[in-house]
Amino acid sequence: MSATYPTTTPPPPTPTFLKLSFPAPRVLLIRMDRPSALNAMSTTAQWEMDSVWKWLDAEPTLSIAVITGTGRAFSAGADLKEWNGSMAADADPSKRMGNAPAFKPLSRRLGRKPVVAAVNGLAMGGGCEFVVNCDLVVAGEEAVFGLPEVKRGVAAIGGALPRLIRSVGLQRASEFALLGEPIDARTAREWGLVNKVVPQEKVVEEAVLYAARIAENSPDAIICTRAGLRQGWESAAVERAVEVTLEREFAELQKGENILEGLKAFAEKRKPVWKGSML
Repeated sequence: MSATYPTTTPPPPTPTFLKLSFPAPRVLLIRMDRPSALNAMSTTAQWEMDSVWKWLDAEPTLSIAVITGTGRAFSAGADLKEWNGSMAADADPSKRMGNAPAFKPLSRRLGRKPVVAAVNGLAMGGGCEFVVNCDLVVAGEEAVFGLPEVKRGVAAIGGALPRLIRSVGLQRASEFALLGEPIDARTAREWGLVNKVVPQEKVVEEAVLYAARIAENSPDAIICTRAGLRQGWESAAVERAVEVTLEREFAELQKGENILEGLKAFAEKRKPVWKGSML
């Protein structure tokens, strides 16, 4: 697993929270690395993650990311101790943690490139909201998912609630979010939140395999296809979702070299050689 990769621009500094590596061609592995706090995110960590997502989307040599955690947790979400401190009576309400501009590092990310969650353990609160918004999810057998915010006097305002409705339906989403009780990996898969449950020690390996298989495809087609899926998920009008994707991502895909290479390689019965996406 390489810590370096021939990207066109260097990755942003990640001194506080994240460790970056490149386990396969065109694949970025992001590891949340604050195990003593169950990989809970401070405001500084949120800005760090925000810069990585922006870099991933702009970097043409990368097609997809995998995100996981160090230790027994994927992530416990926002740092509630810091959040508590930001609620002081004399604090500026606009500076409170839940109002921070970066308080959507993954749970509300729209982005352009897909992300695979490798859920190695506890995915609670904002960490569970991360999972809900990922494109694919691989979970270890010991993974646990939960939105306990209602038990702490706050709410899961990071984007998971409306997305849960679309993924698992009103009744299951209500059970999950209003009770605030955790569910295990098998239940999450049954509900449709998880693609695959694997032995605990294989979770990152399996997620990277998923990502590597996706990254073998046209970088332009990956972005365009994900955009079409997201348009359909985020909006209620199916035909409008198709129109928006045609007008934006597919129009750009048609101008690029990868569509020509893919069709030519098919005709010549060979493997295509992709160029970095500039969509």
